[in-house]
Amino acid sequence: MKRYIVIGLGNFGSGVAEALHAAGHEVIALDVDEAAVERVSSFVSRAALADGRDPKILERLGAAEADAAVISTGDDLTASVLTTLTLRDVGVHEIYVKVISREHARVMEKLGVTETVFPERESALRLGRRISNRSVLNYVQLGTELAVQEMAVPDSWVGKSLRDLELPRRHRVSVIAVHDVLTDAMAPIPDADAPLKESDTLLIAGRDEHLARVAQIR
Repeated sequence: MKRYIVIGLGNFGSGVAEALHAAGHEVIALDVDEAAVERVSSFVSRAALADGRDPKILERLGAAEADAAVISTGDDLTASVLTTLTLRDVGVHEIYVKVISREHARVMEKLGVTETVFPERESALRLGRRISNRSVLNYVQLGTELAVQEMAVPDSWVGKSLRDLELPRRHRVSVIAVHDVLTDAMAPIPDADAPLKESDTLLIAGRDEHLARVAQIR
């Protein structure tokens, strides 16, 4: 069991807290809004009405022994910065911060946080991909150089194997999994010689521009 501190209990923060607790970890959740604290109290280890910028409160809650912290203080940039500094002071080194803009992300990255999360932008990118190309079922950006998209098998690929298609050479992308949606069977290490079926979807990794071109294949 690991210990996590979640500061800020809006939709994002409370969702992270619930997921971590459901995975069997100790979760200490705090917010300055009493209603938000009450909402999460039934599915975290401890919920506290407290300010994450107060080092004495964090120490009393056991933050010094936390494996990681998640900061989700909405559009309050000052709160994000001060909470990060306070967590550093009490000994938390792995810090994840929800951001609301590129500028917000740049500030937090300058402070050396482990990762910034921009859920609105990530959701917008996924939706944009799905709307612009119906063959794309899901899309996840992994940093600036890599993305993964799930897409239906193009008609021209049905009956062909991954070895036949030579996707790394021809399109500079790699298939990392094949999912048969009829049987719900997932092959995380795809058989390069198995013929692709109409019921398959492909999880493909590559640069954004290469994935976009592959999504246009019919």
